[in-house]
Amino acid sequence: MARRRLLLFFFAYLGSLYYHKAYGIDVYTEKEHVTAREFEEAILSCIHKAKKVTNLRIEWKKVRSSGVSFVYYNRTFVGNFTGRAEMWNSNIRLKNVTRHDAGRYRCEISATTEQGQDAAETEVSLSVLVPPALPVCVVPSSAMSGTVIELQCKENEGFPPSKYRWYRNGIALLENRDSRRGKKGRVSYTMNTMTGTLLFNPVSNNDTGEYYCEAANGIGPPRKCSVKRMQVATCGLGVYYAQTKGYFSKRNSSVKKSSKSSTKQNENDFKHTKSFII
Repeated sequence: MARRRLLLFFFAYLGSLYYHKAYGIDVYTEKEHVTAREFEEAILSCIHKAKKVTNLRIEWKKVRSSGVSFVYYNRTFVGNFTGRAEMWNSNIRLKNVTRHDAGRYRCEISATTEQGQDAAETEVSLSVLVPPALPVCVVPSSAMSGTVIELQCKENEGFPPSKYRWYRNGIALLENRDSRRGKKGRVSYTMNTMTGTLLFNPVSNNDTGEYYCEAANGIGPPRKCSVKRMQVATCGLGVYYAQTKGYFSKRNSSVKKSSKSSTKQNENDFKHTKSFII
């Protein structure tokens, strides 16, 4: 009994193979993952093999997490694809690709066969290569020696995501160099090329200099932010340097001066009172 069921299943399987060979639609793509530079063209491949069919219908849709939207429907392009896309058989030639075109696309083909309605589909992903934008750099103008300081660099337009490199006084800093010794002493920093951070732990006087960051992703020329100077001062000279640069207001200075004078006056009053009692 089990053998008979197995034979029936086998013959049914062969029958289904014969049906798809003699009737219906096969749909596939020559390239599942398409990559194109921004503002150039891309071909989304969708090939179909139809046998003994009528009323062939082709539709293209863009698949998003929020839902599905039409690209090609009722033999015409819709939305922002109008005027910049054309159909080659069942393939799409997309001209002037933008970063907003990146995503997944589905080609759906249906037709009427002698056995009824049949349909098949395939999907293609499109990646759009975009050069980096001008990065934004955050560099403190002053820092106290011995503290932890982080410089930041970021740009959000490039694809693939940019990698970052920091420069000091026009010289590229080495990646992930936790500690090294130079002629002026020990320098400690960690550079993360993926996030764009440059961490000094701790920062020292030797880290004083002019900094800028460069973003690059291999698409177009690298972009760099404007040069910014970071001045590192020791603890004893830090207050004086901050005063000369105007980081302390005159009002705060006068308050401190007044407080110091008041303290001195109180000490004199105390000495005088003590002398009077004696």
